[in-house]
Amino acid sequence: MNFPGKCMAALLFSVVAASQNIQVDDTYTAQQLVQDVLVNSPCANVSNFTVSGDSFSNGQNSYGYFTGGGAFPFANGIVLSTARAIRAEGPNDNLVDEGSVNWAGDYDLEQALGIQQTYNATALEFDFTPLTSHISFDYIFASEEYQGSAPCHYSDGFAFLLKPVGSTAPYQNLALVPNTNTPVLVTTVHPDIGGSNGCGAENENYFSGFNDSTYPANFNGQTVVMTASATVVPGVTYHIKLVIADEENIRYDSAIFLGGGSFNVGTDLGPDQLVATNNPVCYGESYTLDATEAGSNTYDWYMNGNPVASGTNPQYVVTQPGVYEVRVNLGTGGCVATGIVTIEYSALPTLADPAVLVQCDDNGDGISNFDLTRMNSIITMSDPNLSAATYYLNQSDAQNQINPITNPTSFSNAVATSVIARVENQFGCANYATLNLQISNNAPVPSAPVSQCDNDQDGIMTFNLTGVTTEILTGLPAGLLVEYYASESDALAEQNQLPINFTNTQPQQQIIYARIINGPDCYGIVPVTLQAHTFALSGAGNQQLFLCGAGDSVTLAAPSGYTSYLWNTGETSASIVTGQPGTHTVTITNSNGCQAVKTFEVTPSGPATITGADIHDFSSSENSITVEYTGNGDYEFSIDGATYQSSPTFNGLAPGEYSIYVNDVNGCGVSGPFAVVVMDYPHYFTPNGDGIHDLWEIKFLDRQPKSKVNIFDRYGKLIYSFHGGQSGWDGRRKGVPMPSTDYWFTLELPDGRVFKSHFALKR
Repeated sequence: MNFPGKCMAALLFSVVAASQNIQVDDTYTAQQLVQDVLVNSPCANVSNFTVSGDSFSNGQNSYGYFTGGGAFPFANGIVLSTARAIRAEGPNDNLVDEGSVNWAGDYDLEQALGIQQTYNATALEFDFTPLTSHISFDYIFASEEYQGSAPCHYSDGFAFLLKPVGSTAPYQNLALVPNTNTPVLVTTVHPDIGGSNGCGAENENYFSGFNDSTYPANFNGQTVVMTASATVVPGVTYHIKLVIADEENIRYDSAIFLGGGSFNVGTDLGPDQLVATNNPVCYGESYTLDATEAGSNTYDWYMNGNPVASGTNPQYVVTQPGVYEVRVNLGTGGCVATGIVTIEYSALPTLADPAVLVQCDDNGDGISNFDLTRMNSIITMSDPNLSAATYYLNQSDAQNQINPITNPTSFSNAVATSVIARVENQFGCANYATLNLQISNNAPVPSAPVSQCDNDQDGIMTFNLTGVTTEILTGLPAGLLVEYYASESDALAEQNQLPINFTNTQPQQQIIYARIINGPDCYGIVPVTLQAHTFALSGAGNQQLFLCGAGDSVTLAAPSGYTSYLWNTGETSASIVTGQPGTHTVTITNSNGCQAVKTFEVTPSGPATITGADIHDFSSSENSITVEYTGNGDYEFSIDGATYQSSPTFNGLAPGEYSIYVNDVNGCGVSGPFAVVVMDYPHYFTPNGDGIHDLWEIKFLDRQPKSKVNIFDRYGKLIYSFHGGQSGWDGRRKGVPMPSTDYWFTLELPDGRVFKSHFALKR
């Protein structure tokens, strides 16, 4: 069963799809490719056509004629490839990768590019004899190596090689990046390639882009349409070889597309003069086009398609922008050589002209040094596309760019009272402005000294000069600015400007200089005195005083001789009397208005009340007294009225009578004496009648008559008893001497304490 409707739809889709992609016919001969496709001019005689490449097993060739489709830039032309030419047909949906190691490379290409090994070469060659001095043709280089990081490492090679027939000189390669000697390759024309194996962009403005899967040519990327050109000698026969090959490997194929009919044998009017290429003609200047060709020729000139001149003059002077064309009738076989160039003009820089720079006169002689560079932004009106001005003594020097002023930051008006500023835009177009130099004799009123109080007393502090600016500008014209400098010479030279928050470098007093300016002009210079006042208060520091009991008072006296006093109580005298404890302050102001604060601490104190003593006795060398007392003062203690200590405890005391004294160190008096006794017992006695140690007794026990001592023998038998104030034991019992041995005793004190120990009787 047939479905004619679907068949028609499929056929229609096939035709539409084909029309959107380039189509290749690989049956064209070398002569057809050159004469019928590439060269379409009576201004050259072409001959000796050859084409080489690979004839694949199915009879397909690596070269052919193509017709454009869709977005492809050329309508038709020649394709030379390192694969079957038919593989160039779009869309770009499969990899062109069909080289062979049995397909030879090209020696001339290797020599031209300086490479080692090529494969899969395709070359179209022919001879031509031009009748004019210039040839050119358009081309696109496309490659499967425009993928991943390959543009950083790999490229197939191609070249357009030209030299006179029979010459032994090296070929001239016409396939170069414009205005360089760099061959056009994948590695020399690509965008930034990211990743760890990537690289930066190379001549990116000549890269058309990476092609998607619907592109009408089956390559991953390509250049923009580029033009190969050369200057030739009319009448000389040249050989040209258009060749492409794989370099070092047979993978990932490439192709050259030559624009049909683009082989132009004409005349060269030079490069376009464009803003985009940074070479426009400057406004007010003329630009001469020269189309000179050998012989008696006629030249027809056109601007924007309209005739502007005709005759035998090969030159035309351009004075306005436009597209200019020349047609040179060589009178030979109908040869008309053409040349086209686009001329754009750049406006000249817009400048402030004339400009005036005013400088202050340091000594009234009318001569001063000027910093001309301060006027750069004024003259250029801060246009970022303009260069800084270069200054000259006259217009002629400025126009010829000779003898520039070498000291523009310190130029004396003794040399000249006006100079010429030359400013260029980004295209090198220059304009000029006159800068007049004027002297200002304005004398602003000096400001009053700027005084501040320095709290840390080193004479160094930070001054905010904003208030000084306000004072200086009072009464002066509006719009003035003030800058500060450490010296008058710096102010005149406008160098080493000080910050608005300036820390003086000379203690106590320093003079700086204020430069009053109007734009870049100097209006006047005045000195400014900075004073950092120190206030070293005599008798400084906190002072402590004491109240010795209720009803006492003290006088708080501040150092005298200052301007004013203000106490925290509100009183304003130099001294006050108070009976209130606590912190009292007085703020003292001196004649400079600087203030200092003195503090008084008033603390309660008073004499101590001795309430008793904790006595630790009968301990030989460990006898001690601890004074017991009450009071709110700060006390020191003595047991002899002469030597005092801070501790109330006295250690290592011998038995005896002591008088306790307590002194208030704050001067509120001494308490005492308070009598105490430290007692101890003898550890032996010798009742032998020699008057020494004949009795065993406890000294000072008589002070406690109610105390009682009982003496026992070793068996606990009571031997003798006596009370305080009575005589001690003489070593007898009922008149009979007791033997030498240890005896025990108890001491019963009136306060209830009982002390027990023993001693020895020795005879």
